[in-house]
Amino acid sequence: MRRFARENGLGLFFLVIFLLSLVGQSFAGQRAFNADQRAHGDTTLTWAHYLVSTSFGGAVMENWQSEFLQFSLFIFATVWLTQKGSNESKVLEDAGLESDRKQRIGASAADDAPRLAKLSGGLRRWLYENSLLIAMTTIFFATWFAQSLNHWKVFNEEQRSHGGGTVSWGHYIVNADFWERSLQNWQSEFLAVATMVIFTIYLRQRGSPESKPVGAPHDETASSG
Repeated sequence: MRRFARENGLGLFFLVIFLLSLVGQSFAGQRAFNADQRAHGDTTLTWAHYLVSTSFGGAVMENWQSEFLQFSLFIFATVWLTQKGSNESKVLEDAGLESDRKQRIGASAADDAPRLAKLSGGLRRWLYENSLLIAMTTIFFATWFAQSLNHWKVFNEEQRSHGGGTVSWGHYIVNADFWERSLQNWQSEFLAVATMVIFTIYLRQRGSPESKPVGAPHDETASSG
């Protein structure tokens, strides 16, 4: 168990704090939701009922989809785009898909390479060599869709409570409410990525793989060292 924890410490650490944060959000969200309900003379929800409510589901999906959009775009962009001196970038000369030899696939694959990487080509290898982007993008669209459904229901509930007319899901996804919720998360993710790319040119954190060695020159791109 100790060996397992040491070998998987990074993933376990973030999974644990993710779960703690999610539970904390659910309790805080329930209290805020019920306070609003009482202020309007409406029915409150138990914690269990709040967990399956559109209010909680929409809030969770709203954050998840922006995170997976960030990863999807960053994975794709770093194939083709470079940033001189950044630890988050390939060297300028490596922009693009790179050769089979550099990627260690097909005839250049080692004996212990994944089985699909040893294939000479075809759809299965293409799917495998793009599997990370495919997975992240799929999760983004799935959570974005889930966000739209939850917030659509919340939007219509608010409309009914104020005597307004409800809208179809198709009309809601072109509504300003849906795009305001999406874009307020997207812009913060894009800013975070941009600052990480630029900060790693000039700033350091000793011992972190997200940083260049402390003594590395500013103009040294990570993989050139």
